Amino acid sequence: MSTTGTRCPYCGWPDDAEPFRVVSRHATATGSTVWTRCGCGSLQVRAVDERGVRIVSRSRPADAPWSRAGR
Repeated sequence: MSTTGTRCPYCGWPDDAEPFRVVSRHATATGSTVWTRCGCGSLQVRAVDERGVRIVSRSRPADAPWSRAGR
């Protein structure tokens, strides 16, 4: 399941735009997994394979308020 929208839900920055910081990169059987950090601080896991790049998981920034509605 992909959580890729077109923008970060916390800061509104486009998911496919720079700047984002690559935290780590790992090879997988089907491509790679890239951990990135958005400019707002949200940590993202990106799956890279023959279908392209998808954000498959995203955390809220450390300073973003927690809410049950966001789950």
